[in-house]
Amino acid sequence: MYEIIETHCHLDYLKSKPLEQVLQEAKQNGIQKIITIAVEPDNFDIVKELAEKNEMIFYSQGIHPHDAKLVTDEALNKIKTRTAETKMLAVGEIGLDYYYDHSPREKQIDVFELQLQIAINANKPVIIHSRDADEDMINILKKYAPKLNQKGVIHSFTSGELLAKEALKLGFYIGFNGIITFKNAKNVRDIVEICPLNRILLETDAPFLTPVPHRGKENAPANLPYILEKIAEIKNIPSDEVAKQCFKNSQDLFNFPLV
Repeated sequence: MYEIIETHCHLDYLKSKPLEQVLQEAKQNGIQKIITIAVEPDNFDIVKELAEKNEMIFYSQGIHPHDAKLVTDEALNKIKTRTAETKMLAVGEIGLDYYYDHSPREKQIDVFELQLQIAINANKPVIIHSRDADEDMINILKKYAPKLNQKGVIHSFTSGELLAKEALKLGFYIGFNGIITFKNAKNVRDIVEICPLNRILLETDAPFLTPVPHRGKENAPANLPYILEKIAEIKNIPSDEVAKQCFKNSQDLFNFPLV
């Protein structure tokens, strides 16, 4: 059985099974640790409580670009304060989303940069969402990456090759999930192919993006082996090698504490 770290999911959004069952099934499939991600002020406390109640769960705090319009000083101060807490591993999910434009682009950029600065000051990595915003994302990463000691990950990568190469050059990891198993996702599999194994993180983004062969069902961390094995297939290397290196990558980036 593999040893795997789930670097990005939303446990508070899972509805089809009780959390205890989700965690038990994850353990049965080799999942050792799980990072559950905050995306807006209303779920900051929820993900923190989930992590505090279970030793295998850790959490992030961040305002997603969809919710940039909801930013308040209180929310930013809460992120700042919690960077000192043991199980709060990263600032995220933060970034830019020009596909949906749920918040004005100028506001997205402003809130993204404010949170990057929080991560810099706290010496925490960042978890970045980027969709249809490659040019602005590259410019912002070039500006802030030199100040980020821990760098971070571009999660659920679906962007172009240029952003992938620039992110890698700047020291970031790239997160892949069930999208790589989708029939029409050759563009993402091409990025897997060019991404060095020591820069890949495994994630589900559960409950979203369920991998083949479970499309149509709610996603969960237990599905991570499908993603791991697809990466091994794309890169034509043994799945055990992928598991070992991705586990190390996750440990190196997030610096999991002993709990």
